[in-house]
Amino acid sequence: MKAKVLFPFIGGDLMGGSHVSAMNLAASLDRNVFEPHVLCHFECGVIGEYAQSLGLKHEVLHEPSLLAVRGKRRENDATVAQYCMSSVWKLKSVLKRINPAIVHTNEGRMHTNWVLPTKLSGRIHIWHHRQDPTAFGINKLAPLFSDHIVSVSHFSKPSKPIRSVDHKFSVVRSPFDFPPEIPNRMQAKQALISELGLAENAVLYGYFGNLTERKRPVHFVETIAAIQNAVKDRPVHGLLFGRVADEESKLDERTKSKAAELGIEPQIHLMGFRQPIDVCMAGMDALLISALNEPFGRTLIESMYLGTPVIATLHGGNVEAIENGKTGFLVCPNDPAAFAGPAKQLLDSPELFDRVTEAAHKNAAENYGRQRHVESICEIYRKLLQHGQPGCTGVTQAS
Repeated sequence: MKAKVLFPFIGGDLMGGSHVSAMNLAASLDRNVFEPHVLCHFECGVIGEYAQSLGLKHEVLHEPSLLAVRGKRRENDATVAQYCMSSVWKLKSVLKRINPAIVHTNEGRMHTNWVLPTKLSGRIHIWHHRQDPTAFGINKLAPLFSDHIVSVSHFSKPSKPIRSVDHKFSVVRSPFDFPPEIPNRMQAKQALISELGLAENAVLYGYFGNLTERKRPVHFVETIAAIQNAVKDRPVHGLLFGRVADEESKLDERTKSKAAELGIEPQIHLMGFRQPIDVCMAGMDALLISALNEPFGRTLIESMYLGTPVIATLHGGNVEAIENGKTGFLVCPNDPAAFAGPAKQLLDSPELFDRVTEAAHKNAAENYGRQRHVESICEIYRKLLQHGQPGCTGVTQAS
């Protein structure tokens, strides 16, 4: 008998790495053993469209109202009392109808809203953590109610759990579907230069991901200014690919304001969300990761595979992916000028560029394929199903 696995998401037009990872996992499950089911709350949007493109069965759930992230509750969101008195029981009814053996949540709001009804219905809950190790839910709710916690890095393991999670915690790196052919770097760069009307000798640095406080797009702008100060003879441009995750943050406006303040407004380009992204990424002279508390970014590994060098903050899961000076560069997280040294070295030394990008490509190709991820997750599924509810121990995918 097949085991149904439910993957719930908030529907809409915002799609990030967690959605891509989770739905590629769902699409790769052995259909003789597992039956994936994608659920989109409130609307289909790009999440549902992406699920459909992968051949995944999915549905839209228009109610109940859900708890929202603290400080971001909107008019139609549930209060804690409304959630406990109504929403949790309606979600429990949804579980009875769909009848999954496993509920596998992949984003903060879904963890919080689904963990309790899953527990009350006697089903298995997997909390796939890709966020801050200090977050409330991973330290207070997951230790009590989840059957297993999967994390993308050792860094993001709960820092102060209400009780030990050692017996039900695993590190499994995110899956990657690398393109069968790597785009030509010079052609990809030339296409972007032509699109933006830039000088032929322009240097392009990329930011890939939604604009969030954690990823620090404003800090990225400051790094572009610092690199331009170090590279006197060529125009330096920063290209940000992604949408604003929270409109109230006004990070797009703040990014533009910082560029104007630093006198580089014409050199900062908000490129929006693009899919597929590999050609854009291949056209960068380097990927700059300005984030703090980044558990383990997808774009970092994708860039390494494509032959685009990575300069990242010495923080979070970045240190688990990059060997400084060999497969990329790790720099002081709070000093924008720290990015300038490695950036200039890569521009000045083609030999260094080739050595770093070749080592990075080899590392990514050998360690981050989708099949390895799927096998690790399926091993967790099987152990949990075999033993009912208790967490399984020690399934850790080496990096």
